[in-house]
Parts: sequence; structure tokens; C-alpha cells
Amino acid sequence: MKRIAALILVLIATLAFAPYAAAQTRIKDVVDVENVRENQLVGYGLVVGLAGTGDRMRNAPFTEESMQAMLERMGVNIRGTQMRTQNVAAVSITATMPPFARSGSRIDVQVAALGDASSLQGGTLIASSLRALDGEIYAVAQGNVAVSGFKGQGAAASVSRGVTTSARIANGAIVEREVPYALTSAVSLKLALKNPDFATAARIAAAINGKYPGTAEVLDPGTVELSPGTRFAGGVIDLVTRIGDLEVRVDQPARIVINEASGTVVMNNDVRVTPVAIAQGGLTITVSEAPQVSQPAPMSNGETTVVPRTQVQVNDGNDASLATITGESLQSLVSGLNTLGVSPRDLITILQAVKSAGALQAEIEVQ
Repeated sequence: MKRIAALILVLIATLAFAPYAAAQTRIKDVVDVENVRENQLVGYGLVVGLAGTGDRMRNAPFTEESMQAMLERMGVNIRGTQMRTQNVAAVSITATMPPFARSGSRIDVQVAALGDASSLQGGTLIASSLRALDGEIYAVAQGNVAVSGFKGQGAAASVSRGVTTSARIANGAIVEREVPYALTSAVSLKLALKNPDFATAARIAAAINGKYPGTAEVLDPGTVELSPGTRFAGGVIDLVTRIGDLEVRVDQPARIVINEASGTVVMNNDVRVTPVAIAQGGLTITVSEAPQVSQPAPMSNGETTVVPRTQVQVNDGNDASLATITGESLQSLVSGLNTLGVSPRDLITILQAVKSAGALQAEIEVQ
């Protein structure tokens, strides 16, 4: 019994200190297929039907010119007249056309005011063309805009939430022109890794060749080339379909992403810190005003005055102490930083200082 109990203790200790099993990811989730990509479209148009929240013609002459041109195409000539409407806004229109989009399919569009319109709420986009960088028209957009924000105001107060000069039209554009793809006639195809890495590229090629020998080759950390040969009836399309669900272990460099605007810090599991001592202290000055009213004595010629009373408190962080941080794992690193009781914005400064000291084994990306 003692021997069995000892074996159980050894097994429990082994499992407790065993490294975690690396997660497996499908190949289709970590690569992009060559030339299979989205296309950016942009256009210009008018949003009408606004309740007095559109562009002022004096400040936005391009809106007036666009409205006159639109009315002339409809047989209405208003040249030489001064327009005073505020129910129209000039907008930019952007959309992303997915790969293999066919004529007649619909895509979402984003609309943003170009002039001094205060809100696009309740407006309707007039039919507008969307072009790519080659100058060709690929879609036509039209429809009622949907604004996520709102704004209300009175004589002495106002309230707003979100942005009222930006809107979205779900399925607001119809594809008129297709982007050709010549995949069926290709004798080879390249897979582009979304996060280039030597180890990941080698594992992808090994997983493919393990299933279909001689079909994959690593060209560089970000590219794996596929050569299906004659064994696949559908060529490269057949091969890409079959390998999409193969799973590989993905490597990624240790990285810390910092957004200074919002104070957000994101670290992946591979971030490490060599032993380092950190002291975090800050200078805080608090100024408070408590003015008092001084009244003159009865039957005197004095005047009522306000006597200022100011209190200034200074905290120079003298009570801050050193803390030793050792990041053998992400959990220990976070626990060590929490002992300092720092805010996210102070954490940004600490991480940048630790990186400069050479103790942070990770890349820092500032957004």
C-alpha cells in the first residue's frame, strides 16, 4: 500500500508540473490564400430627408453643387438660385467587397458626413456609385441610413452618445461588377501566413505533406507553396479544400500591445520578465477652495466680502517601496505587477521602462 501511495504522489507531482498542451489551430484559420482577398470601395453621395441637421449651403458649397447636378439630371434647373435647405448632407461612402462576390449580391456600406451636418438621423442615401482604385464602378449604394448615436439639447443643457455624423446601411449596396479569379487554371498556389513565423510555416508544410506527400514547400516565414500535381481532380481548389481542416500548433512571438489612448494593455502567454526590482511612486497635488463670507459689524460702514480659503495637499509617494518581479509565467508576471497596485496607465510606463532596462523579453506594440 505504501508503494502504491508513493507512486500516486509521484504521478500527481508529475501532472502538476507538466507543461500545458499547446492548442491546435486549423490551417484555414491562420493563412490567407493567394489573390483571394477583399476589395475596398469608395464613393460620394447625398443623404436627404434630414430634419434640419444637414449641411449649411454657405459653409459647404460642394453640397450645393452636388444637389444642383442631381436635380439637373432629373430635369430640374435651379442654376442661379440660392438654396437655403438644411435637409441635405454630402457624405463619403465606403464598403468592402468580399472575394467571389457575384453580380446582384449585396454588401454593407458605411456613410460619413463631409460637411458641417450635425446628424444623419432619419436620412436616406440617394443612389451613388462605388469605385475601386482602378476607377471602375463595382457597386451602387442606396437606402435608409442607421445611426447608432443620438444627440439632444435644450436651452441650457445637451446630451449626446455615440457619433451621429456616421451611419451604416445594412445590405445597402448591390454588386454590379465582379472581380475575376483564375484559380481553376493555376498549377500552384501560395498560402500567406497571417502571422509569419518560421516554426509555424514548417509545421503547416509538415502537416500537409504528412497527409499528401510532396505537395507543400516553405518559401519563407510567411509563405507556403502548394503544388497539387495530377492527383487532385479539382486542382489547387481541391487541395485547399482538403487541407483546410488540418490542425497545427501555432507559434507567436512574445508581444505586449499597448493602447495609450484608452489605457489598455494586452499580453500573450509567452511574455517573460527576468528578475527586476520596481518602485512606482507619483506626485499628487490636491488644491481645494473653501471661500468664506466676511460680514461687517452691525451699524458699521464695512462691506460684505468673500475671503478666499485655499488648502493644498502634496503626496510625493514617499511610502512607495521596491517590489521584485519575476515573470516565469504570465500569471506570475501579472501577480507581481498587481503587488505594486498600479493603474493601467502606470503599467504602460512601467513596461516601457522594464523594456529599456533589458528585463522584458517581449515586443511592445504601441497603438
